[in-house]
Amino acid sequence: MSGAALSRRQAALGLIAAALSGTLTACSEPEEQILPYVDQPENLIPGMPMRFATALPLNGYGRGVVCTAFEGRPVKIEGNPAHPASLGATDPFAEAELMQLYDPDRSRTPRNGERVATWESCLAALLPRLEALRAGGGEGLRLLTGPLTSPTLLRLIAAARDRFPRMVWHAHVPIGEENARAGATLAFGRPLDLLPRLDRAEVVLCLDADPLGPGPDQIRNGRGFAAQRQARAGGTRFGRLYAMEPAISLTGANADHHLLVGPEEFHDLAAWLAAELGLPVPRPELPEERARFLRAAAADLGAHRGAALVLAGEALAPELHALVHAVNARLAASVEAIEPVRPEAASLADLVAAMRDGACNTLLILGANPVYDGPADLGFAEALKGVPLALHHGMQVDETAELCAWHLPAPHALEDWGDLRARDGTAAVVQPLIRPLYATRPVATLLGLLLGRLDLGAHEAVRETWRGDRTPEAFEPWWRRALHDGLIADSAAPRLPLPEPRLPALPPAPPPPAGLTLVLRPDASAWDGGFANNAWLQECPRPLTRQVWGNAALVAPEDAARHGMVAGDLVRLDLGGASLEVALLPQAGIAPGVVALTLGYGRRRAGAIGTGIGADAYRLRPRAAPWTATGLRLSPTGRRAPPVLAQEQQRLEGEARELLPIVPLGEALRPAAEETPPSFYPEPRRDSPAWAMAIDTTLCIGCNACVVACQAENNVPVVGPEEMARGRDMHWLRIDTYEQDAGIGFQPVPCMHCEEAPCEPVCPVAASVHDHEGLNVQVYNRCIGTRFCQANCPYKVRRFNWYGYADGQEYRNQGEPVVAARHNPEVTVRARGVMEKCTYCVQRISTARRAAEKEGRAIADGEVVTACQAACPTHAITFGDLARPDSAPSRLRREPQHYALLGHLGTRPRTTYLKRVRNPNPALEEGT
Repeated sequence: MSGAALSRRQAALGLIAAALSGTLTACSEPEEQILPYVDQPENLIPGMPMRFATALPLNGYGRGVVCTAFEGRPVKIEGNPAHPASLGATDPFAEAELMQLYDPDRSRTPRNGERVATWESCLAALLPRLEALRAGGGEGLRLLTGPLTSPTLLRLIAAARDRFPRMVWHAHVPIGEENARAGATLAFGRPLDLLPRLDRAEVVLCLDADPLGPGPDQIRNGRGFAAQRQARAGGTRFGRLYAMEPAISLTGANADHHLLVGPEEFHDLAAWLAAELGLPVPRPELPEERARFLRAAAADLGAHRGAALVLAGEALAPELHALVHAVNARLAASVEAIEPVRPEAASLADLVAAMRDGACNTLLILGANPVYDGPADLGFAEALKGVPLALHHGMQVDETAELCAWHLPAPHALEDWGDLRARDGTAAVVQPLIRPLYATRPVATLLGLLLGRLDLGAHEAVRETWRGDRTPEAFEPWWRRALHDGLIADSAAPRLPLPEPRLPALPPAPPPPAGLTLVLRPDASAWDGGFANNAWLQECPRPLTRQVWGNAALVAPEDAARHGMVAGDLVRLDLGGASLEVALLPQAGIAPGVVALTLGYGRRRAGAIGTGIGADAYRLRPRAAPWTATGLRLSPTGRRAPPVLAQEQQRLEGEARELLPIVPLGEALRPAAEETPPSFYPEPRRDSPAWAMAIDTTLCIGCNACVVACQAENNVPVVGPEEMARGRDMHWLRIDTYEQDAGIGFQPVPCMHCEEAPCEPVCPVAASVHDHEGLNVQVYNRCIGTRFCQANCPYKVRRFNWYGYADGQEYRNQGEPVVAARHNPEVTVRARGVMEKCTYCVQRISTARRAAEKEGRAIADGEVVTACQAACPTHAITFGDLARPDSAPSRLRREPQHYALLGHLGTRPRTTYLKRVRNPNPALEEGT
């Protein structure tokens, strides 16, 4: 079946019928056609899930995952416990890769300009040109890729450069590590990747660094952070985190001490810290508030030599990175050094210069979109128009593909073979879970054209990379073990001994900024714009702001008042001759004089979901200052464009200090008398499993992985910005954010599964009832939509289907047949007019129960893992049987800081919490 002839109906039939794709082909080379099977494949049991280990990329780096497929349809992604980048957990981007796979706006066929074409016609135009270029050694041939760590693709590029010696490979990374690597070169004489070990660091100071924020390191860093924050009775291990930054991040929100500072201040702050720790650096003058903060942090760091760590953010200059390396050397910091996993290539600026000079006549763009996310002042789009032959290979006809002569569709990582390295160098084989849905070809095939291998497939290329000198008899068992484990054993980069760092020559401190300072950051949902068309991520409330479906200019409340503006005003930002209109959102976590804006929005060719959503911050992003730029002007437009903020209607009644208590470490570990409100109800029986959940709010970093995991597992629909603005959020799990004098706290709120549930007695049709294991269940075919249960729920965790969000009245393109393939068949797809809520993943409980009954045993402790629990990178969520005194929830209920949300109501919730614990430095407490 050719890709050009693939209709929507045929694609849907292929998804349903091609069960062989997710089973037998996961360990063998896939065929090139989507065909229904006549004879049922061996080992395939209809309705039974199959799981395969693979890896997914983010910014080029791999994260190991285990993907669940039903009859060839991937429906759920979870972390691979054996992989160092995931450690059994996920982040929102990994969970949302299913929506990337089933995106109806994916490119389906080759295109020549605006016309649908074929692979054969593209080869007919490309191959003669490559043959002519070979005669000149590749002069005029340029290759532009996104971030690459794939050993196979890097090997093929190296082979292509041998065949075309004058070919130049360029790499474009919108969210790069240039300053960090340049700082390592200044300090150690060569570029290195430095990996912080937060699990070994008892005191951490972050200088505009966000190790807990979105990115390929979030899971690993989150797990390390959690290892040092175990507030348990009798425990002694609890670290301390300091953060200084211009715009509050997830790291800052989780810090024990947080200070807002302007971006221009980090020069003096880093120098003052270095001098305080004894390095021969001139000590600058600092305001007393800054000096007091750094004095206490420096003393704390020095007292924990060998278990102390200072981190510098990418926005800091290379000289400041080098200075921080010297500080860490003085502290014997817990950091490991390796050779760069992502190799350097020629820059995008060099490519633009070559295109303007006529030195590039053939350009292959593989997995990059620089027309959208290149520096605004580079002029890539104009230079591209002068290239005689430009070919784009990607999953979408995006802004760059629009300007290229040829566009070729790329497969998703779940559709074809490949390999990826994690940040620590660990390699994993990427194996397909489903046959390609459309007429796609992998990057390896295109690179094979440069090598004269017209039939090179990704499966063959990856096997060639790893075969080495192994015999076939030795290679096949090794290959299957690598596929089974989801990583290649002993492939991590060797740790390098660090020489004594050289102190850099610090440039003069920058002058006070004229006007406002623009601070740019990756977005927690759109990232660099590559996830802009992902409906799950667009509707996932951003950490701290809770904004959905767009971005906003974040400013300090005093700056908004000074300009006479309020939240929702549409403002104009002017910088260096470029301008941008964006909604204004005052926020307390922004330093005065700073305007914070996230990347990834304002797309022109993203698709039905992402096109036209938000403001394009890349238009203001200069090449010389990709993260901070001074001289920004802010002016009103006189119009309104209020940002959509989720969960405004779901705020609980009560004071923040009672809903989410934030207590110091000493108070948390002090035994307290447990208070049980009086009740007329008898004590609940424990004859059968009593499923319960306990959430440690100290460990919750607010990353939203659990929110997207719940949506993927339970077929939670997307409702769109208009419905979200009306308060008709459908998420079964939300993360409430509380700002208090003691700090910021995050509180995941699923259904409480109250043993005395207020929702049950008010339902006129007994749709909300308890089952034999004490779960508060919702019987959908009884529900008539009175919404009495929603009105009577004090926790505001019930959702009502106002429309057929997943059944006939879907938002935008979410009703396309290919999107239905993502549905988990073990969970009902709800119709309009019924209530729905968290079920504790009752389908997973049922699966474990059937397995236990078949084997004649009880369900083992820890055998049932809910979707939110599995996703959590910090293990903040635990689940188990209260009838067992040794289960995780039972143990946590005996902790002195345990409490029930709105416990005074007497609902006896099965979901309970541990108070959020912080470890303040007494030297920085008020009055000291």
